[in-house]
Amino acid sequence: MPNFLDNLKDKAVDLAQTGVAMSKQVAEIAKLKTANLAEEDAIKKAYIEIGKLYYAERGMAPEAAYAALCEKITTAKVTIEENKSRIEELKSNDEEIQEPEVEIPLADEAPVVHETPVVEIKPETPVESLHEDVPPQF
Repeated sequence: MPNFLDNLKDKAVDLAQTGVAMSKQVAEIAKLKTANLAEEDAIKKAYIEIGKLYYAERGMAPEAAYAALCEKITTAKVTIEENKSRIEELKSNDEEIQEPEVEIPLADEAPVVHETPVVEIKPETPVESLHEDVPPQF
């Protein structure tokens, strides 16, 4: 009987040691994967910086391989500036436009709505004419 208990004890120790070794291996794999993610993030940031530098230095006269991408950036920047101008225009007109006031009725009362006239705002320049080769985005 002592032989059986010794064998059982040895197997339990082996199992525990295998479990510890496996958990160390899993922990090291997780650590290495995390390190790889950090390195990939560093690569992405470097690519972005390279792109920014190239666009800053050569964006207005790019090499043929980069022309389409530089044009996308330039078009996007123009659109952003137009949107910012429109936002400022809308904010300056905000004083003229008032939201309707709504009173919350009690259970037995009908709602009271104070209406304000609807003001239609039309852009001065149609969006389609700003960028003929770029489809409108909503």
